[in-house]
Amino acid sequence: MNINVICIGKLKEKYWTAAIDEYSKRLGRFCTLRIHELPEAKLPKNASAADEAKVIEKEGEEILARIGDGDYVVALEVEGKLLSSEELAKQINKVSFGHSSIDFIIGGSLGLSNKVKSRADIGISFGKITLPHQLARVVLLEQIYRAYKINNNETYHK
Repeated sequence: MNINVICIGKLKEKYWTAAIDEYSKRLGRFCTLRIHELPEAKLPKNASAADEAKVIEKEGEEILARIGDGDYVVALEVEGKLLSSEELAKQINKVSFGHSSIDFIIGGSLGLSNKVKSRADIGISFGKITLPHQLARVVLLEQIYRAYKINNNETYHK
């Protein structure tokens, strides 16, 4: 299974990259992980709603360009479904029988475009709290790792 994390922005702090590296290494047993860091679109100072809409659309186009035609797409969004770790594991297991790639999408600070949301097969949420995008990426990789451990009946989950 190919797992693609398509995200806006780069990790800058060493502690985030160390966490990502650790989960990437752990996931190597279960899947091929690729992280696609896309540039944040420039938002002018004192941006208007129209400026923000342009940024969301530009970032959305960059994201859509990285998604394969047959990929299963999971958008991380505030309005998405709340899934337990077990439910995420079942979803990954189910999808792995019909798709060779799952793309997890993390948008920029302004969110995801409607085009990206429309392309997604499912939207999921980590809750109503706001997480920095860097932390959301770490949490996502940890949950994917946990899902594979659950699906393989290995200890770690509890």
